[in-house]
Amino acid sequence: MLKFTEDHEWLKIEGDVATVGITEHAAEQLGDLVFVELPEVGAKLEKGGEASTVESVKAASDVYCPLAGEITEVNQAIADDPSLVNSDPTGAGWFFKLKLDDANSANELMDEAAYKSMIG
Repeated sequence: MLKFTEDHEWLKIEGDVATVGITEHAAEQLGDLVFVELPEVGAKLEKGGEASTVESVKAASDVYCPLAGEITEVNQAIADDPSLVNSDPTGAGWFFKLKLDDANSANELMDEAAYKSMIG
């Protein structure tokens, strides 16, 4: 199941684990990424809390935790090569995996059609 937030994060939900990244739209708006700071594995984050920071040639921006949960894995590849986020934001450019406190809370997020409508 793929879900989206108003802050331009995507989530691929499998059971009670969500793989999280930023959308293609967000990657395009940011421009070429030059730095990605990832959260710590084991960190417990609240919905809407700062999870990660990205810096591009244009600006620095926060990536927010879309739902409450615990970070179980981070994608070290994007810290080593931030351009992966630009080239494959919804694939190899994922940021972290989150064990959800409540998997049903994902129902509050947008589906792909609603997200596409939001960004116009």
